Amino acid sequence: MMADLFARLAPARARLAAADDRVVDTQIVLSEIPAPTGAEHARGECVAARFRALGLEDVRTDDVGNVIGARRGTSDQAPVLVCAHLDTVFPEGTPVGVARDGVQLAGPGIVDNSRGLAAMLALAEAIDGARVRTHRPVIFAATVGEEGAGDLRGVKHLFARLDAAPAACIALDGAGDDRIVHRALGARRFRVTFQGSGGHSWSAYGTPNPVHAAGAATAKLAALPLPHVPRTTLSVSRIGGGISVNAIPTDAWLEIDVRSSSTDALASCASDIEQAVRAAVREENARRASGMPLLDYAISTIGDRPCGELPPDHPLVRAAADATRAIGRSPELATASTDANVPISLGVPAIAIGAGGRGGGVHTASEWYDNTDGTLGVARALTVVVSAAELAVGV
Repeated sequence: MMADLFARLAPARARLAAADDRVVDTQIVLSEIPAPTGAEHARGECVAARFRALGLEDVRTDDVGNVIGARRGTSDQAPVLVCAHLDTVFPEGTPVGVARDGVQLAGPGIVDNSRGLAAMLALAEAIDGARVRTHRPVIFAATVGEEGAGDLRGVKHLFARLDAAPAACIALDGAGDDRIVHRALGARRFRVTFQGSGGHSWSAYGTPNPVHAAGAATAKLAALPLPHVPRTTLSVSRIGGGISVNAIPTDAWLEIDVRSSSTDALASCASDIEQAVRAAVREENARRASGMPLLDYAISTIGDRPCGELPPDHPLVRAAADATRAIGRSPELATASTDANVPISLGVPAIAIGAGGRGGGVHTASEWYDNTDGTLGVARALTVVVSAAELAVGV
């Protein structure tokens, strides 16, 4: 069945190959538009203009900044959603120019996720409703807030407001043409604050010290036993507090990142964090001088990325694996945190795949992309999307 579909898409793959230079040019244009998480508007406007130029219908920007367009199918069946995130990890003011060195491109965000966006636009052009038409409608969405503190804000908003659940979701994220992310790596992030009365480091000594409590909590968290199966990680990623070396702080804080593909493991870690922090505060208060006020604390959730898994034998995963083999690659099933987390957690079949080529240095200023055989990844993505959306016409 996949062999037949792949053969029927041969003319479309040839058109994609002929447009390869143009796809890379689009990738560069997008990469050079700053898009820090929470400030994706300019890049979103560029994608919206290209959606309109490609003749997508109902092109719009929603309340949070997602850019959405659709290609009609021959039926009113549930659509297939193709998404790629707009935002990058790089803060405002980061130079985002792209440099060429032979076949290699270098620049912040050139892979993650300018490549995914460029490939999505190439698919929107390839699935043109005439030469390539599907039975199911195909919705294309450039999402905001995928990275870091964005907490998958865009795709969460999108799924909360869709008229009906899609039949499938394919997220295009970064480079590569062999990985198939079908396990959603969940993440819960916490900010712990400690509050005390503070005072002079000599005259107020004996006042409970928030930084001491933060340090003790960090040590307890670092010593927690974590499951190896499923792999679970806990990191105290940031810590701070105090105003001067000769003052007992009035406050301190730390931020914690917990990751697992298991909801139960994430919940267990959340409980362990509460116990560790409570113990650290209790121990610090036990050392206070008589009459000194107690130290207090608060724990807030600052991120919640849902987890889950699409079984390896699900038709969407099998189709992606077959499409990967069709381009001469070996499929690699993987776990990651992507826009696909949200649909997977809601029971919607979803995967994330790379958009072709090779890359490295992701999330660093030295991020690079090599487009050698890059068109194969776009061809794979086209095959997966059309398989899910059911090809009606392919010439």
